[in-house]
Amino acid sequence: MKGLLPFYRGLCTLSNRQARRKAGIVGSRCGFCGTQSNSKPQPSFGLLFDIDGVLVRGRMPIPAAKKSFEKLVDSQGQFVVPVVFVTNAGNCLRQTKADQLSHILGVPITQDQVIMSHSPLRMFKKFHDKCVLVSGQGPVLEIAKNVGFKNVVSIDMLRESFPLLDMVDHNRRPKLPSNPLGNLPKVEAVILFGEPIRWETNLQLIIDLLLTNGNLSSIHKTQKMSHLPLLACNMDLMWMAEAHSPRFGHGTFLVCLENIYKKITGQDLKYDALMGKPSELTYHFAEYLIRSQAMQMQWKHPVTSLYAIGDNLMTDIYGANLYNRYLEERVARTNPKAIAKMVTATGSATTVPQEEEIDNMWESELALPAATSCKSVLVCTGVYNPNAEVPSDASHCIKETVFHGHRDFRFDPALVEPGHIVQDVAEAVDLIFEQEKFVPQ
Repeated sequence: MKGLLPFYRGLCTLSNRQARRKAGIVGSRCGFCGTQSNSKPQPSFGLLFDIDGVLVRGRMPIPAAKKSFEKLVDSQGQFVVPVVFVTNAGNCLRQTKADQLSHILGVPITQDQVIMSHSPLRMFKKFHDKCVLVSGQGPVLEIAKNVGFKNVVSIDMLRESFPLLDMVDHNRRPKLPSNPLGNLPKVEAVILFGEPIRWETNLQLIIDLLLTNGNLSSIHKTQKMSHLPLLACNMDLMWMAEAHSPRFGHGTFLVCLENIYKKITGQDLKYDALMGKPSELTYHFAEYLIRSQAMQMQWKHPVTSLYAIGDNLMTDIYGANLYNRYLEERVARTNPKAIAKMVTATGSATTVPQEEEIDNMWESELALPAATSCKSVLVCTGVYNPNAEVPSDASHCIKETVFHGHRDFRFDPALVEPGHIVQDVAEAVDLIFEQEKFVPQ
C-alpha cells in the first residue's frame, strides 16, 4: 500500500538485529501476574481494544466498558484472555494511560498492555541520536526520551530562540525588534506526536524547518528539494469526545500541514513513517504483546485469532482488516495457488508482499506472528454513525464516499467493512465469547 512504503523504508535502515534485540521494545512483564492453571480454559484468541469511543468519551467512561471487563478477569483480578489497548492517543506515557484505564475499568492494567500511537518510534533507532523537533501536547519531551530520542527540541524552545518567526497572533509578537538567539542545534528530523494546542504556531515553525533544512537562520528554499525526515503518529481525522459530533484529530492537523507545504512549494509533503492505526506495524506490535501475555500465562496453545474492537471505520476497522489481509497474504506467499488467485483478482503481482520486504523487518524486532486472523468488531458508541452507509459497489465508492483516511492510504471498500457491528463493547465481548465458544471459569 502506498502509504506504508515510506514506513517500510524507515524500518529498513534500522541497526543490526542483535543490537535491536539487546535494546528491546517492551518490558519483561506483560500485564499478567502468575501462571494459569492448565485446568482452566485456555483461549486461542486475544482482544485489541480501542479506547476513545469504545471505553470512554473524553473523560467520561462508557457504561458498558466496566461491565465488559468484569467478564475478562477472574476472582483474583487476573485476565482470562490476553488483552491489549491500542489507541491513537499520543499525549502521555504508556504508564499514565495504563493508570487511567485501571481507574476507569476497575481492573489492574500495566503499561505493557498499552500501545500508544508513538510506541513504534522506539524501533526507529537511526533517529534516536539526531536532534529532533517534537510537536504535540502533553509531556512531549519526556515521551520522546522515553521511546529513545536523546536530543529533543520543542516548539516552545524554537519560539524562544527565534522570537520573530511566530507572527500570526498579534498579542504574542515581540514588542521590540529582536535578533535570533540561535542557541539551538540544527534540527535534523521532525516528529509529530499529535495535534498541538496552537496550530498556527506549530504549522509555521514546522514549515520553516522543512523549507530551511533545519536551519532557521536561513531563508526559505522553495525549489524542488528533499526536506527533513518527517515521522507522524496518529492519522485520525476525527475522534469522539463528550460532544455530540466528532472532534478534529491529528489527521486534520496533517491535512493542514500537507496542503500548506504543497501550496508553497508545489510538491507533496513526504513522510518517512506514518504510525498508529491503521498502520500494519501497530497491529503487529499488538499481536506481539498478546503473544507475550500468553507466554507469561504459560498457555500451551498459540493465540491464532485476534479481535479488534473499535468505533472508527477509517482507522480501527481499516487497520484491523488491513492486518488481517497481511496475515492471509503470509499464507499466500507459501501457496502457489493462492498467489495465482490473488494476481488474477488484482491484476498485478506487485500487490503480493514479498517475504523479504515485510517479514524480515518485523521478525527482527518482534518475531513472526502466531495469529492467522484479525477480525474487526465495530461499536456504535463513538465516531461510527449507523445511519451512514458505505456503498457496496466498489465502482462508485471513490466518487460517492468521503474517505476520512490519510492521504497516503487508498480507499478500499473491503477494508472499511466490519466483520461485526454491535451496540457497545459489552455486546462485543459477549459476541466474541460466543464465536470462540469460550466460557471462563
